[in-house]
Amino acid sequence: MNTKIIKVLLALVVMQACAKVPITKRKQVNLLPESELMNMSLTEYRSFLSKNPPVSNSDPNAMMVKNVGGKIQTSVIKFMAEQHLAKRIAGYKWEFNLVNSPEANAWCMPGGKVVVYSGLLGITQDEASLAFVMGHEIAHAVARHGNERMSQGLLQQLGGVALNVALSTKAAETRNLFLGAYGAGSTLGILKFSRTHESEADKMGLIFAAMAGYDPSKAITFWQRMSSQGGAKPPEILSTHPSDASRIADIKAFLPTAMKYYKAN
Repeated sequence: MNTKIIKVLLALVVMQACAKVPITKRKQVNLLPESELMNMSLTEYRSFLSKNPPVSNSDPNAMMVKNVGGKIQTSVIKFMAEQHLAKRIAGYKWEFNLVNSPEANAWCMPGGKVVVYSGLLGITQDEASLAFVMGHEIAHAVARHGNERMSQGLLQQLGGVALNVALSTKAAETRNLFLGAYGAGSTLGILKFSRTHESEADKMGLIFAAMAGYDPSKAITFWQRMSSQGGAKPPEILSTHPSDASRIADIKAFLPTAMKYYKAN
């Protein structure tokens, strides 16, 4: 098959794989079956927890993570149903775990596997701030930002091969793409979502947290605390995230929309 035909077929595949991100309605290309990514995420998630055992449920902080996560889970399911997008999170088997680590970090894999690092709690300081972090990370998964990044990686680095082919012929490279796309496993903290992805996750996370009963206006002071941590070296969760005044300004501009979803508990 010549190069021209391959390019035409690839273009057709990309067109068929176009979807729209909830809220922003931005068009995105997700070439990979979400079900396969969920299977990969479960393997990596179990591997991570085997090396980093979750904090016991008898610990108040661990219970706080689970309680906040449960509320956001409910809000995500409700929001997606109202938007006729329930299929986007079909098959999610939610889990929320706290692990002992000095890093100020958190992530969410496809399928709703959420991990919060204990080092983050010194910065969040309260449930509302934790809710915005968890909502933001969950939003990345719901928006399928990782799928989008992996699709780009497969196109650029592995020649656009199917995921099952990539796994069988270039397993190490594919696993690194996955870990890099979701910021988990052996490459913790290397997550490099674009400014567009971050803005989308901020907006979606604000809505998810607001629907869970957390005042969206408190997100401003939280992000200010986050961006001021560590002097020249920001917390791991912000190491590749925009943390300047423009981000705060964007959140402030979106607050009126987020407040429409807020009902105090």
